[in-house]
Amino acid sequence: MNSLTHIDKQKLERELGMQSGYVLDFSNRTFEEFFSEVVDVQIYDHAFDCGSGSKANRMRAFWKIATNKQLILLFRGLQEGWEIYSNTPISDKSQKLLQSILSKLGDSPSDYGANQQSNTDTISLELSQQLSSKLFEVTSLQPQKRGFEFEKFLRQLFNAYDLSARASFRLVGEQIDGSFVVNNDTYLLEAKWQNSPTGVADLHTFEGKLGEKASWSRGLFVSSSGFSSEGLHAFGRGKRTICMDGFDISEMLRLKLSFVKIMEAKARRAAETGSPFVSVRDLFT
Repeated sequence: MNSLTHIDKQKLERELGMQSGYVLDFSNRTFEEFFSEVVDVQIYDHAFDCGSGSKANRMRAFWKIATNKQLILLFRGLQEGWEIYSNTPISDKSQKLLQSILSKLGDSPSDYGANQQSNTDTISLELSQQLSSKLFEVTSLQPQKRGFEFEKFLRQLFNAYDLSARASFRLVGEQIDGSFVVNNDTYLLEAKWQNSPTGVADLHTFEGKLGEKASWSRGLFVSSSGFSSEGLHAFGRGKRTICMDGFDISEMLRLKLSFVKIMEAKARRAAETGSPFVSVRDLFT
């Protein structure tokens, strides 16, 4: 039995727009991915059919049987991802409701901060070797498979550091390759696996996607083949995009460096110099 009351549910239904059978602007695919990645629940299991099997009914069924811990994961995820899964920004009213319910469920901001701090720890040698092997496997695939498997590898990498990674999702007219959270900052992901270094056109396209999102969102552009010096120069300074190449990832795994520390160092260098790309080797050696 969880701590969610009937009144809580009625307020949530109103804020999430569930009267029409939907939940925010989730599609069937993003709804399934959200629950799988964030809550570790298969929401399209028969246990959540609840009559019509609509997204709203599945959410209602989940509220009935979820534990407080599962509900905390759900509402934290909605707070962090509202801008991604809704066409309108989160209102103060919705934000206060979610925070109030989280507090009632026993979610402690101090505990959350402690969990986030633990993300800076390095991963084990065994896990580092597993990820290195997976990256090598991606390298050996046929070109048409590499892009998808590279995104999958990056999601596994982010999850190794407990960064609330999410799979790729499609918004109207655009594709986002995923997202993750570092120290409460949400990063959208662009992943490229190609033979030649990434140029300015791809960088500007991704920066344009960020410009359509919340002002506090950031971007990580991962290019397996790196970035052309001309492209980085033409891209300019003062952007919200941080860049990482395949060699950065290899060095991180080889040296068992913290991904969180790397992102903090890259973000700080970008703030100090305006440069979107500084290699891990230059940052840590």
